[in-house]
Amino acid sequence: MADIRVENLHKSFGDFVAVKESNFTVADGEFFVMLGPSGCGKTTTLRMIAGLELPTSGAIHLAGEDVTFKRASARDIAFVFQLFALYPHMNVRKNISYPLENQGVPRSETRTRVEEAARILRITHLLDRSVSGLSSGDRQRVALGRAIVREPLAFMMDEPLGALDSELREVMIGELRALHDRLGATTIYVTHDQTEAMAMADKIAVMNRGSIEQFASPQEIYDRPASMFVADFIGDPAMNLIPFQAGLEVGQAHVRIAGAEIAVPTIREGVAETHLALGARPEHVALVDDGGLRGEVYGTEYLGTHQVVTVATYEGHVRAIVEAERSVRVGANVGLTFRPERLSLFDRGSGRAVSTDWSLGGPHHG
Repeated sequence: MADIRVENLHKSFGDFVAVKESNFTVADGEFFVMLGPSGCGKTTTLRMIAGLELPTSGAIHLAGEDVTFKRASARDIAFVFQLFALYPHMNVRKNISYPLENQGVPRSETRTRVEEAARILRITHLLDRSVSGLSSGDRQRVALGRAIVREPLAFMMDEPLGALDSELREVMIGELRALHDRLGATTIYVTHDQTEAMAMADKIAVMNRGSIEQFASPQEIYDRPASMFVADFIGDPAMNLIPFQAGLEVGQAHVRIAGAEIAVPTIREGVAETHLALGARPEHVALVDDGGLRGEVYGTEYLGTHQVVTVATYEGHVRAIVEAERSVRVGANVGLTFRPERLSLFDRGSGRAVSTDWSLGGPHHG
């Protein structure tokens, strides 16, 4: 079982804390993504799991074995990086076979494993070609092939698609996930790109300033962000965060913002009067002529299948996704209504979500 368990993992560089007491488990065969902005600690975490960086404290277990202070070469893992790090003087076959030759694997077995990796990656026709003349996508496949032939317990991938253009990146997202499903190997993947994370991951750890803000499935992270950071970081457009000040009582199912009463999921934790935020995905916001949270249309962005309408309210700008054919005039006075069962509430002081009776089906509001 190639599960990976991280316990209280901490890394400091002098006074700077790069990773703060991280705890998570990557199940055997899972595609796990660490997602966050530059400098959030995701690559440092990967490097510690891989054995390229020693933790300040904490423990790392790979397939049940404590590998916290073992060298990278003793951890039976394979790496794929953003920079392909191929040997330009070798052809594709020699690049892929290089780690096996270093390990002294018999020539016949090496040939079999190289050809199987090439078949999986659909680069058999490139085996005798020089890597220097290959496209970025093919070079990335060669780098993947070199990792695959080792048949490791786990794969570590650090921004492997970062050097590709957007069109090729979309293709490789699908191919990487399909490759993972065929191999069934445990994979830890680091990226700052939410599209990559949401499309490929079984589980995601969203990191910010060295801490894991949320560890969950892509759908739960999108639908039920655990913090304002996650709500703002995930989604395009991001979740609306509408500020207001109030206290919350257990069992309460409405809040008032700028004179509008808005139904929300039933409150499960009391909150004293404080600064709060209502979280609403743009696709869960509707424009109405009468009632609702009032505002003035600030701008529209036509995107073919739909349009994003930005409304300036007393509490700031709110974006709504509406049908493409709807006529919306800039400057018009409109109301905003919300799908109550899809709303989140946040404490702006702590940035954390307030516990509510949220569910996909949603509570009933009479």
